[in-house]
Amino acid sequence: MTRFFKVLTAIVCFALPQIAEAARDRIALVIGMADYQYLPPLENTHNDANGMAQSLENIGFDVTLALDATAQQMVGLLDDFAFRSEVADLALVYFAGHGIEVQGENFLIPIDANVTSNRDVQRQSASLKQLLAAVDRARKMRIVILDSCRDNPLGDSIALDQSNASGTASEETRGGGGGMAAVDPDRGTLVAFAARDGQVALDGTGNNSPYAQALMQKMAQPGLEISLMFRQVRDLVLEKTGNLQEPHTYGSLTGVPFYLAAATQDGAEAVPAGTSEAWSAIKPDQEEQLLALAEQGDTRSMLGLAYMRLNPNAGRFDPVAAVDFLQRAADAGAPEAQFELAKLYERGTGVPANPQKALELYQAAAAQNFADAINDLGFLHHQGGLGLQANPQKAYGFFQRAAELRHPQAQFNFAALIDDGLVPGKGPTEAAHFLYAALRSGSADVLDLLSKRPNMFTLNTRRALQDKLKENKFYQGSIDGDFGPGTQRGIRRAYGLDG
Repeated sequence: MTRFFKVLTAIVCFALPQIAEAARDRIALVIGMADYQYLPPLENTHNDANGMAQSLENIGFDVTLALDATAQQMVGLLDDFAFRSEVADLALVYFAGHGIEVQGENFLIPIDANVTSNRDVQRQSASLKQLLAAVDRARKMRIVILDSCRDNPLGDSIALDQSNASGTASEETRGGGGGMAAVDPDRGTLVAFAARDGQVALDGTGNNSPYAQALMQKMAQPGLEISLMFRQVRDLVLEKTGNLQEPHTYGSLTGVPFYLAAATQDGAEAVPAGTSEAWSAIKPDQEEQLLALAEQGDTRSMLGLAYMRLNPNAGRFDPVAAVDFLQRAADAGAPEAQFELAKLYERGTGVPANPQKALELYQAAAAQNFADAINDLGFLHHQGGLGLQANPQKAYGFFQRAAELRHPQAQFNFAALIDDGLVPGKGPTEAAHFLYAALRSGSADVLDLLSKRPNMFTLNTRRALQDKLKENKFYQGSIDGDFGPGTQRGIRRAYGLDG
């Protein structure tokens, strides 16, 4: 359940289906580079970008398409997309063009880059870190797809140039002939490469690269869960290229099932709201794939199978089996599995209740920066529970940590604590910062509270929030702490709704 301070019951859950529906935005930035000014041109990248843009639009994405963007245009595109992604459920960037690894970092080369050395690449190109930053604030899922390992456009010049931005010796491009470096993105972010690190992707002999062709085919398939979709893309590319090219994905998705196309074959968009219900709706053939992947050690598949067996309204309901899947994933270090298993030990579901074991699992998940576990530990320390004595001061540290990890309820709670004067060294400006962040994170509960009960916050905090809304061009009125129609429109716009 969702808990908030500054409310009498301390536990509040609001159901706002119309708000949740309106906030389900999916946006994509598709970039295709072909006619390079100083580097070899690429044959199919425009076709790939146009095809991807159309495919994404067909399945409901709001797409921005950019062909042959300059370095300056890339900066503007990524900055604009980063701001828009804050109120999107899913943000996706697709890049087709020259890409290269320099000293362990991946760079995507714009159309006007004149690069002959490491230093040139680092100064004139967009880094993968910049693309990840552009999707980082999306509320539910973040995807970066790089069809950019086609060759090393600089030939041997990188190896010959011994200078770089830091003045130390440079490294050769991995694999000797191109390829991109492996990455380790944050949880909830997926980075998909057209080829494994060190491999060179193929441009293809048809109108599209093998990778783009496989992506367009599979992403349009209704009811195909996203992790299984990328695995099927990999298998298709291996088949088309005679095992010469193997796509690879990096990152760990959340335990919530996600679909790029509609969740069902009949085109219905709705997915059951609860995680267990959503996994229970998955098709039988995909459950078989999950079982096979779980046997291979895939912890997200174990999570999905556990969630299926925790739904009492479905035929698979089996809490004991769910505990087994969660235990295997928890033992492998999956923080979400540790968190879910902790809840079962706390409640005595599928296992005998064991408060000490539950606390240890919450702490293990929190040690991996799993925000839900950190937020719950805040409440356990604040109220006392699972053998812990009430310690509000220690609880505040957990709430702050979870808030800084962008947990919406923790952001609201920490703002409330600041507003009450309970956090030394922080005042209305910091309280407004976390309230604004909670709005942008997509918490319908926070939107409802600020819309209906703004006076739960002090006048100075309300003024600071108005100032924050004005700073981000969501509000143009007076900074007076009065949450009238103008401020309410600003709050809704900051959340991602039309005023």
